[in-house]
Amino acid sequence: MVKSVFVLDGSTPVPHAEFFCGVFNKTGQTANSAVFYLDNLPAGKYSVALLDANSAKGRTMLSLVLQQAGTDWKLAGLYIKAAQVAGHDSDWFLARAREYKAKGQLHNAYFFYTEARSLISPLNFMSTLATDKLYDESQSAQPSDMPANGKTVDLSTGTATYKLTAVFPEVVGNDLDLIVKYQAPDISNTNLAYQNNVAVIKGIATKYPEVRDAFAAVVARAVDPAGRDYGTLLAMKDVK
Repeated sequence: MVKSVFVLDGSTPVPHAEFFCGVFNKTGQTANSAVFYLDNLPAGKYSVALLDANSAKGRTMLSLVLQQAGTDWKLAGLYIKAAQVAGHDSDWFLARAREYKAKGQLHNAYFFYTEARSLISPLNFMSTLATDKLYDESQSAQPSDMPANGKTVDLSTGTATYKLTAVFPEVVGNDLDLIVKYQAPDISNTNLAYQNNVAVIKGIATKYPEVRDAFAAVVARAVDPAGRDYGTLLAMKDVK
């Protein structure tokens, strides 16, 4: 089922393009509007078609990005994204986020707000009235001790201190896992990288014990200066 179609006129190339589609009012977006954020987009005219499909696994969001070539429209991008995690949709995660916030578990609340916003949007470079509202609500739960906007946060584990660059929820199979990225000078020694990853995982679970009840596992990713990473997944039940 086709939900929406938007046309993006990118005839003038810019490093960071923002396309405002639909009708806006004095407070911002409306029910049928959208904003697309695209970097280094080749000059041209584009169309974005948003579709919904249902299967045994639940609702799936399909997005087609088409580029005009003469009188034809050619496929420039295809995005397929599940609208549920283990049978739970955006509304479910939003309800859990509010419950965590009410209990004072702001880290879990913020992570679940993030997942709710992800599940309601078919594209990570698109915002709508719904995603804007979720973003605004989530700001009151955003912890100050989490990395954000390029700011790193130190995680001390015994004699070592790790600089965290990102902490966020991510769907892995049918589970919701917590991803932790941190700076590493080198990852060529995989045995050492593994040991550091395990230390980071245990450090996260120790510093933020509330995450034990919210996530199936923690994935630590050591990222070197070249952007290469080495990851380790540890099920929450095995984090001692």
